[in-house]
Amino acid sequence: FQYLKRFDQGCDLDAFWYEALSVEGSPVECLQLFLLHCGIVDPSWAELRNFTWFLNIQLRDCEASVFCNPDFVQDTLNGF
Repeated sequence: FQYLKRFDQGCDLDAFWYEALSVEGSPVECLQLFLLHCGIVDPSWAELRNFTWFLNIQLRDCEASVFCNPDFVQDTLNGF
């Protein structure tokens, strides 16, 4: 949710890192963003769960990768 929220606001996601146990927004806002970005017009709860699960794993792996660390890559992969 935090990444999607910042993406919609046009923030630089390269500089953002998720902080465990941090809470932002309301459950309604969270659901609205998931519905907007999941890519399915009328998703089931299972489809929303799969979307959030997959997105979470991808973002966690991205944060853990040295190749996605802006301090390591400098400006060579800007926006990647």
